Amino acid sequence: MFTYLLKRLALMVPTLFGVIMLTFVVIQFVPGGPVEQYLAEAKSGNGVTGHSGQSAEGGRLTYRGAQGVDPKRIAQARALYGFDKPAPERFWQMLKQFARFDLGKSFFQNRDVSQLVWEKLPVSMSLGLWTFFISYLVAVPLGVAKAVRAGSRFDWVTTLLVLAGYAIPGFVLGVALLVIFGGQLQWFPLRGLTSSNWEQMGWGARIVDYLWHIAMPVTSMVLGSFAVTTMLTKNAFLEEIRKQYVLTARAKGLTEQRVLWKHVMRNALIPIITGFPSAFVGAFFTGSLLIETLFSLDGLGLLSYESVIRRDYPVVMGTLFLFTLIGLFTKLLSDFCYVWVDPRVKFD
Repeated sequence: MFTYLLKRLALMVPTLFGVIMLTFVVIQFVPGGPVEQYLAEAKSGNGVTGHSGQSAEGGRLTYRGAQGVDPKRIAQARALYGFDKPAPERFWQMLKQFARFDLGKSFFQNRDVSQLVWEKLPVSMSLGLWTFFISYLVAVPLGVAKAVRAGSRFDWVTTLLVLAGYAIPGFVLGVALLVIFGGQLQWFPLRGLTSSNWEQMGWGARIVDYLWHIAMPVTSMVLGSFAVTTMLTKNAFLEEIRKQYVLTARAKGLTEQRVLWKHVMRNALIPIITGFPSAFVGAFFTGSLLIETLFSLDGLGLLSYESVIRRDYPVVMGTLFLFTLIGLFTKLLSDFCYVWVDPRVKFD
């Protein structure tokens, strides 16, 4: 196991390097960027008009809209954003920063990327954790009940409802909830995670206010995740129920409940339990752009979208490095969960 761990840790380095390098290379060919935006503002401020074509910033600046702009201002803009240096030098400097876990500084907000992620994390964490817990607490028992009653009316009806919920996009459901329960009935607030006077509330009122605000966004996100977990649980239980050791346990006179919860449960939950680390850690960094925008929630999804649109490259690369690193370690943890749940699994 120790040898396997060392191999996996060693493989993380080229994997992480490849992801970062590929994204960095693609960025060099993306039209537009911070320098172009700076020049556009300079042109509008000086009253200069002209064609506003754009080209990549990674190499030499060929922004046609720069005609009429002071070359010194262009040089200052390129130096400000670091584009006065060759791309390999910028890439090497970025790697050295990431090696120190320095995610860089945002071009437009003039703040550390790590600070921005830390500020946006509570919103996405609220959505992700509630979605994770509610999905598993409802979907796993429902999947077990469907497996035990396979082929019954209950099984068909719940399958139809689960698949119907899976087919409805989360943002469409969110719009419907906003219109009905937020607009017409006015049962729930339309935006934010807390009320404006949240700081003046007591702890009990704060909890109620938070749950009141989070109800509709979580409902929009959790409905679609029911189907996968429910059907996975059902199929895993059905596969185990049909195996020989279940027939042997029944022949020994064990009750159906004892066979189901002591023997079948342990083996059937292997594919579900091994997915816990990825789902749980991913819940902290879940960013749903559409849901966050729809309910005016300033989370990681909105931060990622705005950073791509505004070409805020330090935010794009910094968050990519952080999330990729977390994803690699989470995948490794999931593999070790296989051994913990099923000792028959050997890494060699």
